[in-house]
Amino acid sequence: MLRDNTAVSITETVLRPLLAASAARPLITHYDEDAGSRVELSVATATNWAAKTANWLTEEFDVEPGDAVCVRLPAHWQTAAVLLGAWWCGGHVTDSPEGAAVAFTVVGQQDAVSAAGATAVVALDPLGRGLSEATRPPMFDYLADVKACGDEFVPPQPVPGEAPALLSSTVDEVLATARERAAASGIAAGDRVLSTRDWTLPDGVLGALLAPLAAGASLVQVTGVAHAAAPDRRQAERTTVEIA
Repeated sequence: MLRDNTAVSITETVLRPLLAASAARPLITHYDEDAGSRVELSVATATNWAAKTANWLTEEFDVEPGDAVCVRLPAHWQTAAVLLGAWWCGGHVTDSPEGAAVAFTVVGQQDAVSAAGATAVVALDPLGRGLSEATRPPMFDYLADVKACGDEFVPPQPVPGEAPALLSSTVDEVLATARERAAASGIAAGDRVLSTRDWTLPDGVLGALLAPLAAGASLVQVTGVAHAAAPDRRQAERTTVEIA
């Protein structure tokens, strides 16, 4: 599922040791308190979603290392799939639709990213269902379309460490910063991290998503009325580290 190559993506770098340790263990547990939902992705399931996304980006939009992919999404398990998929094929994650091959956004915000080559609307449905209405290019229903893609992704070319990956940071810089954030937050392999932070670019994504994964930890992400619910989630999920 993951190749052995010295020039590898952010996604391969963080997922390979997690898969080797235990593909079945939880990786991302997402509570949406507003929707009243809890969704848990194992390492293997999260990897499959990332692979489907990477396949979709390369097959539908010809995304190659360095190509801009705009992501304007909240903290959510589907956002994790989008980000990991984009990095797996070498996408340069930005918050601007200008010059982007595709922009990921939520329902109702399509006009704000119309400058991108295409728009991928993410339904954020707890069960992974797509939009209730059909779309047509240049607008796409991410959840409906990505499910038809393969569960395994073989990058057509290596992703250089100096390739842009997140705003002004390269692949190597993003990985180094994520590890630094993990150490600063006291996150270690095997930890179960509770977070109520939004995944803003770049700080939220680096500190609240990539830092736990890069350290070999799992993430319990709480969104919605997060702070009120956090103590209950801490006990139920047996979390060991908390970031806010």
